[in-house]
Amino acid sequence: MSDLPLDQVRTLLAVVDEQSFDAAAAVLHVTPSAVSQRIKALEQRTGRVLLLRTKPVTLTPSGQVLIRFARTLTHLEQDALTELGLGSATRTLSIAVNADSLATWFLPALATLPPSADLSFDLQREDQDHTAALLREGLVMAAVTASPQPVQGCTSHRLGRMRYRAMASPAFVARWLTTPLASSLPAAPVIVFDRKDDLQDRFLRALTRRRTFTMVRHHIPASESFADAVAAGLGWGMVPEIQAAPRGDALVDLAPDRPLDVPLHWQQWKLDSPALAAVAKAVAEGAKEALR
Repeated sequence: MSDLPLDQVRTLLAVVDEQSFDAAAAVLHVTPSAVSQRIKALEQRTGRVLLLRTKPVTLTPSGQVLIRFARTLTHLEQDALTELGLGSATRTLSIAVNADSLATWFLPALATLPPSADLSFDLQREDQDHTAALLREGLVMAAVTASPQPVQGCTSHRLGRMRYRAMASPAFVARWLTTPLASSLPAAPVIVFDRKDDLQDRFLRALTRRRTFTMVRHHIPASESFADAVAAGLGWGMVPEIQAAPRGDALVDLAPDRPLDVPLHWQQWKLDSPALAAVAKAVAEGAKEALR
């Protein structure tokens, strides 16, 4: 194989970003049949299966390699057009970010970028322990992640620590936590973000030295709604300190001497890109203001 047909590579990227052949066809202004033919031709040329035709589509390891290439190519092309002054060249940056950062400090950090940067953002929300996987798969170009170990082909820089505190409403404390915390909290209703969220269990393990807990679990996969549910007395939960502070007396810190810190890092592809560098700088400065 001497080269990769760029129209086929871009078609693969469109299918992955739009998550279906029909949606990719609409974006590319071609028929779904044309999209399917390009993907088949690219698979024949590489001798590899690149996509699993699921809903949504799923990349194979070989497909992940080509997606990283396609995203890099597109980004460098946009940078070149901007430097040459050849018309409008808005650059799209795909970034994975955890929900609590997204709900607190991350968007204000992006808002500090000037309009002249000509950037659009494709943000994907994922748990900080899993955002690195999106980098590895080529689905995003940068990520806020808990992992300090850089993904292959990426750089990693520490942002700071997001501090969480075990919180509950005063009424919840009066009803459920009338005995020492180590004995009462494991039996009290708890709020978790989703089934990837282990912050509450981590706190309980440190508090009780136990490994398993039986309790009512409420799954609330939205950062602001999570804090609202804690304040409403639905259960206790680990609330980011920067979210809890404005709520004042509506929340009680159950263990002021036992905060839980989650280190956050910024990982991005190794690209000589002014746009990506500008975003990295804005994110680092925003994190410096908001995180410990």
